[in-house]
Amino acid sequence: MSLLVKAQREGQTIARVTPASAGWRYVGFAAYRLATNEVAHVFEPSREVCIVVLSGAVDIESDDQTWHALGSRDSVFEDASPYAVYFPPGVRVTVRANRDAEVGVASAPATGTHPARLIDPSTMKRSTRGTGLNTRYVCDILPETAVAESLLVVEVRTPGGHASSYPPHKHDTDNIPVESSLEETYYHRLNPPQGFAFQRVYTDSRDIDESMAVENHDVVMVPKGYHPVVVPVGYDSYYLNVMAGGKRVWHFKNDPAHEWMLK
Repeated sequence: MSLLVKAQREGQTIARVTPASAGWRYVGFAAYRLATNEVAHVFEPSREVCIVVLSGAVDIESDDQTWHALGSRDSVFEDASPYAVYFPPGVRVTVRANRDAEVGVASAPATGTHPARLIDPSTMKRSTRGTGLNTRYVCDILPETAVAESLLVVEVRTPGGHASSYPPHKHDTDNIPVESSLEETYYHRLNPPQGFAFQRVYTDSRDIDESMAVENHDVVMVPKGYHPVVVPVGYDSYYLNVMAGGKRVWHFKNDPAHEWMLK
């Protein structure tokens, strides 16, 4: 099975990954495009959910709470953090577009410990990672310091001609604090939209070694292994990462063959 999930170019559902479709235990992800007044329904009986307003503006409503006109940007490539809303399992949610919008829905197993809440853009930590042609811009939407049971959600913008998730790193072994075991999805966007980027997923033993040309809206699944991204000149990259595993901490191990470049 390929680790690349190609985007649907038409219809409301852009891409979807479930534990069953991925052949793993934890991470679920879906992306939706909504025209003005169009509605998407979200319901996960046994999974917590983080809905990220990628672009446009939406109303997000459950049986007992409603948030109106959530949206902070017209494009994921703007230098602005998104709105997001967290829900525990078993909550029926309606997402209605105030104007053309795109939303990402992350999910992972949970018992219902934490209540629904708005995650305001002003609370999200923004940082620059790397130097030179390894520079990229990070926004922590739902980091391990924020309340959740399983989910970790982060977005990254990478300029054209740069590498990202680099040097190659992995988080597939329960060996904390050296490394934690987390499944991951990458939801890719490119600007201009006809662009492409490259992502490789590989393990030390090479039982997985897949190199993919990713296009706008494609998803890459990372069940294990290293997973660097390289962006060609002329096209900027954005990706939304969803991670989850047995322990809600992010510790990663760089590929020893390439770690020299950090020294």
